[in-house]
Amino acid sequence: MRRGSLTVVGTGIRLVGDLTLEAVAQIRVADRVLYLVNNPAMVHWLRLQNPRLDSLHDCYAEGKPRERSYAEMVARILAPVRRGRRVCAVFYGHPGVFVGPSHDAVRCARREGFEARMLPGVSADGCLFAELGVDPADRGCQSFEASDFLDRRIRHSTACDLILWQVGLIGEPSIRFDDGSDRSGWRRLLASLARRYPSGHRAVLYEASPYPVCAPRVTYRPLPELVEERLKWYTTLYVPAAGVRLRLAAARQARGLRAASLHSHH
Repeated sequence: MRRGSLTVVGTGIRLVGDLTLEAVAQIRVADRVLYLVNNPAMVHWLRLQNPRLDSLHDCYAEGKPRERSYAEMVARILAPVRRGRRVCAVFYGHPGVFVGPSHDAVRCARREGFEARMLPGVSADGCLFAELGVDPADRGCQSFEASDFLDRRIRHSTACDLILWQVGLIGEPSIRFDDGSDRSGWRRLLASLARRYPSGHRAVLYEASPYPVCAPRVTYRPLPELVEERLKWYTTLYVPAAGVRLRLAAARQARGLRAASLHSHH
């Protein structure tokens, strides 16, 4: 085994609170920490744990193909590994869920004879299951990236729950730093889903909150009525199986969360 190593970890969704003890230990002992996180407070916390810190955010640019950005991230991560350093790469959420560069970096490091591993973290779907009171074992659950789901015209089973990731980036080949104005892909997606489900079937737009004191965004409405809702790059669409009606208001009240963040028509 060659000198130099790579450990990829995730911050989870909530600020600091979702970090595992093992991930924290790897951050602290690393010779170099490279990060891609979405919260300045998390960057500050990382710097307190290890000042040998480098951001990967500058690999992104508007109009720059995401695949090119990802390739640059992999190269940046592997450079200190090849110099014999113990490297920790830190990504928001679960480091292996919708994080292509993390998988690519681990595979490449292993091919070159370096020790490389990935540690699990909390991802948005884990938060969704907990927050909405959903057990994916009840009916089964299908999960797709939204653009891929739409472009490949995937014929999913409406008897199972459906999760569509990154609905705010449908058709976007590069990173986008605003909410964007082209919603044609979003409209096509909702129209396609509405044709497959009973009239009035409700779905959820979900955004996990990074702060323990703030409620997540949970918008529960019939599919066609979601068309004008605000979308972020991390917005997730959850569609319950046909014939299933969620009892979100009661579940949220029981957990003591602020009902104001739940938009529901009764």
